[in-house]
Amino acid sequence: MFLSVFDLFKIGIGPSSSHTMGPMSAGLRFLDELQSGLRPRPSGTRIAALRVSLHGSLAFTGIGHGSDRAVILGLAGFSPQTVDPDRIDAIVAAVMADKQVEPDGHPAYRFDPARDLVLDKANPLPLHANGMTFSAYDGDGAFVQRAIYYSIGGGFVLSEEELQEARSGRVARDGVDVPHPFNRASDLLAMCSQTGKSIAALQRANELVLRDPVTLDRELDALWETMNACVERGLSQDGVMPGGLNVRRRARALHTELEADARRNVHNPLHVTDWLSVFAMAVNEENAGGGRVVTAPTNGAAGVIPAVLRYWRQFHAESEPRDHRAFLLTAAAIGGLIKRNASISGAEVGCQGEVGSASAMAAAGLAALMGGTPNQIENAAEIALEHHLGMTCDPVKGLVQVPCIERNAFGAVKAVTAASLALRGDGAHFVPLDAAIETMRQTGQDMSEKYKETSLGGLAVNTVEC
Repeated sequence: MFLSVFDLFKIGIGPSSSHTMGPMSAGLRFLDELQSGLRPRPSGTRIAALRVSLHGSLAFTGIGHGSDRAVILGLAGFSPQTVDPDRIDAIVAAVMADKQVEPDGHPAYRFDPARDLVLDKANPLPLHANGMTFSAYDGDGAFVQRAIYYSIGGGFVLSEEELQEARSGRVARDGVDVPHPFNRASDLLAMCSQTGKSIAALQRANELVLRDPVTLDRELDALWETMNACVERGLSQDGVMPGGLNVRRRARALHTELEADARRNVHNPLHVTDWLSVFAMAVNEENAGGGRVVTAPTNGAAGVIPAVLRYWRQFHAESEPRDHRAFLLTAAAIGGLIKRNASISGAEVGCQGEVGSASAMAAAGLAALMGGTPNQIENAAEIALEHHLGMTCDPVKGLVQVPCIERNAFGAVKAVTAASLALRGDGAHFVPLDAAIETMRQTGQDMSEKYKETSLGGLAVNTVEC
């Protein structure tokens, strides 16, 4: 199954790719199915009312992650890619007041979130921790049709049927035949050796099956521009983040201090790590506030890759304006391996699958820009992933704030360290990336559910909310 760079990196809104962007996309998808008649229903039936239930992790931490608001936005016809973050409060308030949604191209549907949006903590759905049931009714309240979707991480949404097929290994991505298919890191390294091409070049060749070169470059540029704009906005904002924890934004104040040190030529041995941290925190504070972000590969880990790219642009004199293209293509190749063979979902494998994956992707991208060979790049990704193994997902109050914001800073620092260590070697190393990915999968499988984005264990239950 080919995973595009645009599967791993999606422009959307915070605070969560699986809990916010996923439910919003599912709502839109259900609207499309109602309109297209894709699912059978009695002839002449008119849909008049909608109902949604969220299950598993979505039920336990949905409010903190904005899943309820995301469902409302999706059923109102808004997508994560295009909705204006500054309009969200007004859109949600109007639906709450009117007790209906009016998506473009549809009749108005009765939908009272207080009654028709249920957080069902008692009945998890069988295929994934992030399950959703969307139901439609006629004017008399009689059931008409239902669809079950799963938000599987990184903004990906699959129907019940699609997830069953994917797990059986019977489906590929829309039948796309790419010139350099690889399912394991060993395959990727063998192809690099056989063709003499870089990891980025192989991924680019595969991407060109779906897009022409001009479109590919334009959309890669748009990803970086959105990431960089998120960093800039995060560095300019202050105040308390929403959700009730009363956590204050810190990136702006830290950035001001770092700039003051630079103007005074103050020598700080921690200079680079401080800048990496402030860039990552700026993004994740924006994400926590529901701002515009890029899944990288998830919202909860959205700060790692932008931070490492900003570090490259700001501190490496050899950097070039279009370096982000090779970085993102390399990172996507590594992220695709992780998603195919393990998971990028905190609800499936804990935070090792989110920040751990992001750090591995960032380490690979940076190693590529620093002139690393394919073996050194694979080594960089393995080092970064290995040292996130076992990391739990335990957000306090279900909010993507504590420990998520600082965790992104550490993921960025680990990525740079991993790339540096890998480039000090010749690419030969003891643990292959494939083994680290498989270890992450097994660790996630063995991990208690209370440590997988349910906020039922770890810091989420041992921290006093104040």
